[in-house]
Amino acid sequence: MTLDYQKTFSKDLLRIKDRTLLQRVKETILDVERAHQLDEIPHLKKLAPSKDAYRIRVGDYRIGITISGNIVSFVRFLHRKEIYRHFPL
Repeated sequence: MTLDYQKTFSKDLLRIKDRTLLQRVKETILDVERAHQLDEIPHLKKLAPSKDAYRIRVGDYRIGITISGNIVSFVRFLHRKEIYRHFPL
């Protein structure tokens, strides 16, 4: 899959100071890159109100992604209390 990183995703990552959490995010990104189908991505769940919005669980945090065709866009990375207020738009 082809990966795309939104500016908001990069800003969200800069706010995280926990190195182990950042390492888990890196591993998750590699898992997404290696996947050929959506069911190969661990902890992926489709979000109901949108056709192409998904979330990936990373501990108490969530990665908000959109998938269209073969392109995966990483949009947000926020705590589970905050992610659904800001994603999907």
